[in-house]
Amino acid sequence: MKPLRTCLIGFVLLLVLAGALLCFLPARWALPWIEPSLHGIRLQQVSGSVWNGRAGAVIAADGRTRGQLQWQLSRSALLGQPRLRLDFDGPQLHLSGGLERLPGDEVDVRDASVRASSTAIGHELATPWGKPRGELQLQVAHARLRAGWPMQLDAQASWHDAVMRTPQGDVALGELQATAQARGGVIDVQLRDADSGPLQLAGGLQLSPLGWRLDATLRSRQTDPMLRRWLATLAAPAADGSTHIRRHGGLAANAPPAPTL
Repeated sequence: MKPLRTCLIGFVLLLVLAGALLCFLPARWALPWIEPSLHGIRLQQVSGSVWNGRAGAVIAADGRTRGQLQWQLSRSALLGQPRLRLDFDGPQLHLSGGLERLPGDEVDVRDASVRASSTAIGHELATPWGKPRGELQLQVAHARLRAGWPMQLDAQASWHDAVMRTPQGDVALGELQATAQARGGVIDVQLRDADSGPLQLAGGLQLSPLGWRLDATLRSRQTDPMLRRWLATLAAPAADGSTHIRRHGGLAANAPPAPTL
Protein backbone atom coordinates (compact mmCIF):
# COMPACT_ATOMS: atom_id res chain seq x y z
CA MET A 1 0.00 0.00 0.00
CA LYS A 2 2.80 2.38 0.82
CA PRO A 3 4.36 2.22 -2.69
CA LEU A 4 0.92 2.79 -4.21
CA ARG A 5 0.32 5.81 -1.98
CA THR A 6 3.74 7.18 -2.89
CA CYS A 7 2.95 6.79 -6.59
CA LEU A 8 -0.39 8.55 -6.17
CA ILE A 9 1.22 11.43 -4.29
CA GLY A 10 3.88 11.72 -6.99
CA PHE A 11 1.23 11.68 -9.71
CA VAL A 12 -0.75 14.43 -7.96
CA LEU A 13 2.40 16.52 -7.58
CA LEU A 14 3.13 16.12 -11.28
CA LEU A 15 -0.38 17.28 -12.12
CA VAL A 16 0.03 20.29 -9.84
CA LEU A 17 3.37 21.16 -11.42
CA ALA A 18 1.96 20.73 -14.93
CA GLY A 19 -0.99 22.95 -14.05
CA ALA A 20 1.28 25.60 -12.58
CA LEU A 21 3.47 25.47 -15.67
CA LEU A 22 0.47 25.91 -17.94
CA CYS A 23 -0.87 28.79 -15.85
CA PHE A 24 2.43 30.67 -15.83
CA LEU A 25 4.05 29.40 -19.03
CA PRO A 26 6.45 32.14 -20.23
CA ALA A 27 5.53 33.44 -23.65
CA ARG A 28 9.12 33.20 -24.91
CA TRP A 29 9.07 29.44 -24.29
CA ALA A 30 6.15 29.09 -26.69
CA LEU A 31 7.74 31.13 -29.50
CA PRO A 32 9.25 28.11 -31.33
CA TRP A 33 5.73 26.71 -31.74
CA ILE A 34 4.02 30.02 -32.54
CA GLU A 35 6.33 31.75 -35.03
CA PRO A 36 6.09 29.13 -37.84
CA SER A 37 2.40 30.05 -38.19
CA LEU A 38 3.07 33.82 -38.41
CA HIS A 39 4.09 33.80 -42.10
CA GLY A 40 7.52 35.35 -41.61
CA ILE A 41 6.58 37.75 -38.79
CA ARG A 42 8.92 37.57 -35.80
CA LEU A 43 8.24 38.59 -32.21
CA GLN A 44 11.10 40.06 -30.20
CA GLN A 45 11.49 41.48 -26.68
CA VAL A 46 8.81 39.03 -25.56
CA SER A 47 7.73 39.17 -21.91
CA GLY A 48 4.89 37.93 -19.77
CA SER A 49 3.07 34.64 -20.09
CA VAL A 50 1.24 32.89 -22.88
CA TRP A 51 -1.97 34.12 -21.27
CA ASN A 52 -0.99 37.75 -20.72
CA GLY A 53 2.06 38.83 -22.65
CA ARG A 54 3.77 41.47 -24.71
CA ALA A 55 6.14 41.70 -27.66
CA GLY A 56 8.14 44.93 -27.63
CA ALA A 57 8.98 44.57 -31.32
CA VAL A 58 7.00 42.97 -34.14
CA ILE A 59 9.33 42.38 -37.09
CA ALA A 60 7.79 41.98 -40.55
CA ALA A 61 9.11 39.59 -43.16
CA ASP A 62 11.03 42.48 -44.77
CA GLY A 63 12.99 43.02 -41.53
CA ARG A 64 11.26 46.26 -40.53
CA THR A 65 9.90 46.84 -37.05
CA ARG A 66 6.18 47.50 -37.37
CA GLY A 67 5.15 48.10 -33.77
CA GLN A 68 4.36 46.51 -30.43
CA LEU A 69 1.88 43.80 -29.52
CA GLN A 70 0.01 42.95 -26.34
CA TRP A 71 -2.34 40.01 -25.89
CA GLN A 72 -4.61 38.36 -23.38
CA LEU A 73 -5.62 34.74 -23.93
CA SER A 74 -8.25 33.10 -21.75
CA ARG A 75 -7.40 29.80 -20.09
CA SER A 76 -10.57 28.38 -21.61
CA ALA A 77 -8.28 27.76 -24.60
CA LEU A 78 -7.21 24.62 -22.75
CA LEU A 79 -10.80 23.40 -23.20
CA GLY A 80 -10.89 24.28 -26.88
CA GLN A 81 -12.75 27.60 -26.47
CA PRO A 82 -10.08 30.31 -26.80
CA ARG A 83 -10.91 33.97 -26.23
CA LEU A 84 -8.20 36.38 -27.34
CA ARG A 85 -7.71 40.13 -26.94
CA LEU A 86 -5.11 41.79 -29.17
CA ASP A 87 -3.68 45.31 -29.12
CA PHE A 88 -1.15 46.19 -31.82
CA ASP A 89 0.30 49.69 -31.88
CA GLY A 90 2.61 50.97 -34.60
CA PRO A 91 3.41 54.28 -36.30
CA GLN A 92 1.31 53.41 -39.37
CA LEU A 93 -1.09 50.79 -38.04
CA HIS A 94 -3.11 50.42 -34.85
CA LEU A 95 -5.32 47.40 -34.31
CA SER A 96 -7.26 46.15 -31.31
CA GLY A 97 -10.14 43.79 -30.71
CA GLY A 98 -11.47 40.68 -29.07
CA LEU A 99 -11.86 37.31 -30.78
CA GLU A 100 -13.52 34.10 -29.65
CA ARG A 101 -13.49 30.80 -31.52
CA LEU A 102 -16.90 29.16 -31.71
CA PRO A 103 -18.04 25.71 -32.80
CA GLY A 104 -18.53 25.15 -36.51
CA ASP A 105 -15.43 27.01 -37.74
CA GLU A 106 -16.87 30.36 -36.61
CA VAL A 107 -15.09 33.30 -34.99
CA ASP A 108 -16.81 36.04 -32.99
CA VAL A 109 -15.22 39.51 -33.17
CA ARG A 110 -16.21 42.32 -30.80
CA ASP A 111 -15.15 45.91 -30.18
CA ALA A 112 -12.47 45.85 -32.87
CA SER A 113 -10.86 48.96 -34.30
CA VAL A 114 -8.30 49.57 -37.01
CA ARG A 115 -6.45 52.76 -37.92
CA ALA A 116 -4.12 52.43 -40.87
CA SER A 117 -2.32 54.73 -43.25
CA SER A 118 -2.20 53.88 -46.92
CA THR A 119 1.52 53.13 -46.61
CA ALA A 120 0.76 50.52 -43.95
CA ILE A 121 -1.64 48.79 -46.32
CA GLY A 122 1.02 48.75 -48.98
CA HIS A 123 3.05 51.13 -51.14
CA GLU A 124 2.05 49.28 -54.29
CA LEU A 125 -1.68 49.22 -53.59
CA ALA A 126 -3.20 50.47 -56.82
CA THR A 127 -6.46 50.46 -58.75
CA PRO A 128 -7.28 51.34 -62.37
CA TRP A 129 -8.26 54.79 -61.06
CA GLY A 130 -5.07 55.51 -59.11
CA LYS A 131 -3.31 54.70 -55.87
CA PRO A 132 -5.35 55.50 -52.74
CA ARG A 133 -3.72 57.65 -50.09
CA GLY A 134 -4.92 58.81 -46.70
CA GLU A 135 -5.92 57.18 -43.42
CA LEU A 136 -8.47 54.41 -42.99
CA GLN A 137 -10.39 54.05 -39.73
CA LEU A 138 -12.59 51.03 -39.07
CA GLN A 139 -14.76 50.22 -36.06
CA VAL A 140 -16.39 46.80 -35.79
CA ALA A 141 -18.92 46.58 -32.98
CA HIS A 142 -19.61 42.93 -33.77
CA ALA A 143 -18.85 40.40 -36.49
CA ARG A 144 -19.49 36.68 -36.78
CA LEU A 145 -17.13 35.05 -39.27
CA ARG A 146 -17.58 31.64 -40.84
CA ALA A 147 -14.54 30.39 -42.75
CA GLY A 148 -13.37 34.02 -42.79
CA TRP A 149 -16.59 35.49 -44.28
CA PRO A 150 -18.84 37.84 -42.22
CA MET A 151 -22.17 36.11 -41.63
CA GLN A 152 -23.12 38.94 -39.26
CA LEU A 153 -21.55 42.39 -39.23
CA ASP A 154 -22.04 45.80 -37.65
CA ALA A 155 -19.24 48.16 -38.69
CA GLN A 156 -18.39 51.70 -39.69
CA ALA A 157 -15.45 52.97 -41.71
CA SER A 158 -14.07 56.34 -42.75
CA TRP A 159 -11.38 57.34 -45.20
CA HIS A 160 -9.77 60.56 -43.97
CA ASP A 161 -7.83 62.92 -46.25
CA ALA A 162 -8.76 60.65 -49.14
CA VAL A 163 -6.58 61.11 -52.21
CA MET A 164 -6.22 59.15 -55.43
CA ARG A 165 -2.70 59.45 -56.81
CA THR A 166 -2.74 59.36 -60.62
CA PRO A 167 -0.08 59.96 -63.29
CA GLN A 168 -1.66 63.39 -63.85
CA GLY A 169 -1.48 64.34 -60.16
CA ASP A 170 -3.24 63.87 -56.84
CA VAL A 171 -7.04 63.99 -56.80
CA ALA A 172 -8.40 65.15 -53.43
CA LEU A 173 -11.65 63.46 -52.41
CA GLY A 174 -12.10 64.70 -48.83
CA GLU A 175 -13.52 62.36 -46.19
CA LEU A 176 -15.58 59.35 -47.29
CA GLN A 177 -17.64 57.17 -44.97
CA ALA A 178 -19.28 53.75 -45.00
CA THR A 179 -21.68 51.83 -42.78
CA ALA A 180 -21.83 48.05 -43.16
CA GLN A 181 -24.44 45.56 -41.97
CA ALA A 182 -24.51 41.84 -42.69
CA ARG A 183 -27.18 39.23 -42.12
CA GLY A 184 -26.99 35.68 -43.39
CA GLY A 185 -23.70 36.33 -45.16
CA VAL A 186 -25.01 39.22 -47.31
CA ILE A 187 -23.21 42.50 -46.62
CA ASP A 188 -24.92 45.82 -47.34
CA VAL A 189 -22.67 48.88 -47.32
CA GLN A 190 -23.99 52.44 -47.45
CA LEU A 191 -21.51 54.90 -48.95
CA ARG A 192 -21.50 58.65 -48.39
CA ASP A 193 -19.23 61.66 -47.96
CA ALA A 194 -18.78 63.90 -44.92
CA ASP A 195 -20.85 66.74 -46.50
CA SER A 196 -17.96 69.19 -46.71
CA GLY A 197 -15.34 67.75 -49.04
CA PRO A 198 -14.74 68.25 -52.75
CA LEU A 199 -16.54 64.99 -53.66
CA GLN A 200 -20.22 64.31 -53.08
CA LEU A 201 -20.90 60.58 -52.78
CA ALA A 202 -24.10 58.59 -52.23
CA GLY A 203 -24.51 54.92 -52.97
CA GLY A 204 -24.55 51.34 -51.88
CA LEU A 205 -22.41 48.25 -52.20
CA GLN A 206 -23.73 44.72 -51.75
CA LEU A 207 -21.43 41.73 -51.31
CA SER A 208 -21.94 38.02 -50.79
CA PRO A 209 -19.89 34.87 -51.45
CA LEU A 210 -21.66 34.71 -54.82
CA GLY A 211 -20.73 38.17 -56.07
CA TRP A 212 -21.02 41.91 -55.59
CA ARG A 213 -22.93 44.94 -56.87
CA LEU A 214 -22.07 48.65 -56.69
CA ASP A 215 -24.52 51.47 -57.38
CA ALA A 216 -23.27 54.98 -56.58
CA THR A 217 -23.58 58.58 -57.69
CA LEU A 218 -20.61 60.95 -57.49
CA ARG A 219 -20.46 64.67 -58.10
CA SER A 220 -17.83 67.38 -57.76
CA ARG A 221 -18.83 70.09 -55.29
CA GLN A 222 -16.20 72.43 -56.65
CA THR A 223 -14.87 73.41 -60.03
CA ASP A 224 -11.72 71.33 -59.58
CA PRO A 225 -10.72 70.32 -63.13
CA MET A 226 -8.53 67.48 -61.82
CA LEU A 227 -11.47 65.94 -59.95
CA ARG A 228 -13.82 66.36 -62.90
CA ARG A 229 -11.39 64.65 -65.26
CA TRP A 230 -10.91 61.82 -62.77
CA LEU A 231 -14.68 61.33 -62.46
CA ALA A 232 -14.91 61.14 -66.24
CA THR A 233 -12.59 58.12 -66.18
CA LEU A 234 -15.13 56.26 -64.01
CA ALA A 235 -18.14 56.81 -66.26
CA ALA A 236 -19.53 59.34 -68.70
CA PRO A 237 -20.99 62.34 -66.82
CA ALA A 238 -24.74 62.91 -66.93
CA ALA A 239 -26.35 66.14 -68.12
CA ASP A 240 -26.43 67.48 -64.55
CA GLY A 241 -22.70 66.83 -64.12
CA SER A 242 -23.07 63.78 -61.89
CA THR A 243 -21.33 60.45 -62.48
CA HIS A 244 -23.40 57.32 -61.97
CA ILE A 245 -21.47 54.09 -61.43
CA ARG A 246 -23.03 50.65 -61.75
CA ARG A 247 -20.74 47.67 -61.47
CA HIS A 248 -21.29 44.04 -60.56
CA GLY A 249 -19.49 40.74 -60.56
CA GLY A 250 -20.33 37.08 -60.06
CA LEU A 251 -23.94 36.02 -59.62
CA ALA A 252 -24.76 39.36 -58.00
CA ALA A 253 -25.76 40.59 -61.46
CA ASN A 254 -29.15 38.96 -60.81
CA ALA A 255 -29.58 40.50 -57.37
CA PRO A 256 -31.75 43.59 -56.79
CA PRO A 257 -29.85 46.90 -56.96
CA ALA A 258 -28.33 48.16 -53.73
CA PRO A 259 -30.21 51.23 -52.45
CA THR A 260 -28.61 54.63 -52.82
CA LEU A 261 -28.89 57.47 -50.35
